[in-house]
Amino acid sequence: MIVRKAEPKTLREAHEVVMDRRPPNDANPSAWLAFRLGNARLYKAVADIDRGHHHEALYWAGYEERQAGDISAELQARGTPTD
Repeated sequence: MIVRKAEPKTLREAHEVVMDRRPPNDANPSAWLAFRLGNARLYKAVADIDRGHHHEALYWAGYEERQAGDISAELQARGTPTD
């Protein structure tokens, strides 16, 4: 039986999820891109739930999107598909 944790409801819980699923430093850029995009989605969802940290969660969502954009640009420069 697989036990799933509940979806994070606070910014603190979101940070914990992000750290738990962080790929190793030497993971390939595609893994990092997926990680960053997933984090952006997570922080956006938490921004709607944890209203006391709404703006901070949106900041983190934007940060993750910028990081993903940098990785995507790097992959495109190398000619590596990003889908």
